[in-house]
Amino acid sequence: MDKKYDVVIVGTGAAGLYAAISFPRDISILLVSKRELPLSNSSLAQGGVACVLDTVHDAYKLHISDTLIAGKYKNTLAAVEKLVKEGPADVLKTKELGVDYDLNPDGTMKKTLEAGHSRNRIVHHKDSTGKAIVDALIEAVKQLPNVDILENALLYSMHKTLNGFYLSILHNGKPLYFGCSYCILATGGIGRVYQYTTNSAIATGDGIAFAHMLGAKIRNLSRVQFHPTAFAADKDRERFLISEAVRGEGAVLLNCHGERFAFDYDKRGELAPRDVVSNAIAREALKTGSEDFYLDITHKPADFVKNRFPMIYARCLEEGVDITKDRIPVYPCQHYLMGGIDVDLHSRTSINGLYAAGECAHTGVHGANRLASNSLLEALVYSRTAAEDITRLLHHYGRRPLGLEPAHRPVDGKPLPHGCRSRIREILQDAYFVLPKPEKYAESYRETEEIIKQLFSEQYQISSDFVEAKSIAVVASIILDEVREGQA
Repeated sequence: MDKKYDVVIVGTGAAGLYAAISFPRDISILLVSKRELPLSNSSLAQGGVACVLDTVHDAYKLHISDTLIAGKYKNTLAAVEKLVKEGPADVLKTKELGVDYDLNPDGTMKKTLEAGHSRNRIVHHKDSTGKAIVDALIEAVKQLPNVDILENALLYSMHKTLNGFYLSILHNGKPLYFGCSYCILATGGIGRVYQYTTNSAIATGDGIAFAHMLGAKIRNLSRVQFHPTAFAADKDRERFLISEAVRGEGAVLLNCHGERFAFDYDKRGELAPRDVVSNAIAREALKTGSEDFYLDITHKPADFVKNRFPMIYARCLEEGVDITKDRIPVYPCQHYLMGGIDVDLHSRTSINGLYAAGECAHTGVHGANRLASNSLLEALVYSRTAAEDITRLLHHYGRRPLGLEPAHRPVDGKPLPHGCRSRIREILQDAYFVLPKPEKYAESYRETEEIIKQLFSEQYQISSDFVEAKSIAVVASIILDEVREGQA
């Protein structure tokens, strides 16, 4: 074993970073980043953070109600109440840590409206809020004397012991072995299980797969959110998001004929929750025989659009689209996961000592569909909760011996056959997208299980390709198993 820590945090998005910051300085922490620190789904979050900071014009009960409506009342009420009531303090904490939120002249934070919200309550840093939060948290974490950071570090094996965990990590091609009393999985989403996603390249569901292999309860993994307005590029697997806030600021959705259609499917039109708008686009595509759809904000002043959405403006311009003059081509693609590693209100999984926070966790907050801008709030609230619970346990029970260290398998082996990951993506994209195809569930599940059998029975070389192929295969299998059994 190279070193033992009190806590290992796997993942360096908003949840992983904020968890590290939330521990007292007498607790030793290893923060494991799969790639470079800034690369995470959190950094890609555009719209902002939903929170009730003004109880004169807003109320906790309204935010709770909006969250329940968007989630089709399949949310865990206690988890939503915790999110909404505790979240504002965490948002204000990030401001103290240096997040440069957009401010009104009086110094209060600007609040915008997004789909599904009944009040303007989304605080933001222009259209790159996630990056602003992650950048500030990274700087704060780097100042902590009790936190070691390991970048370009691939977790490839995890073992439970009597009083903790042993983790095998590939760091710049070399295997390293760490022990810890507690572990927080903050590994993000599953976007790379699909052919097209707004997620970063590292979103392969690794934490969910490792938790599943340890025997942790995984819940509602088939609750996948498809964002209605991803930039409709032809070539890229990773599609950049056209934020919910663009529609919140007045953009309209048009079909291939240049006609508004959202109100034909829901009285809330473009500002209906994401699953409703995605469904409307998919059904309109069947009706018109075309997947050409557009978001139009050209009726707004050009200076307003450029100042409010500088990142989206610049990215679209790179694709030859000037959003102040041109319609933005959009189409739904995979965006977010509402299910995941099941946790309680303390962020504890069903495995003693194992915690999960952020997108990889199922807190019950989102129900069947996430309300816009609740994700960063959830990452902050439940990662801080995990840190508080672990701190209490460490201070109460002290540090105990981990137990027998397992034998470590060699990292050398056969090269992974080409095409495993691509085939899994094709399977899920075809069978379980916006308008699912139940008639394909059984065969899709069978084929995915065959791929898993191959991946787990052979001694392949430990590499990112191999680990990620296993992860997305396990995730796809769980999703397809849920939907074929009617659990979606």
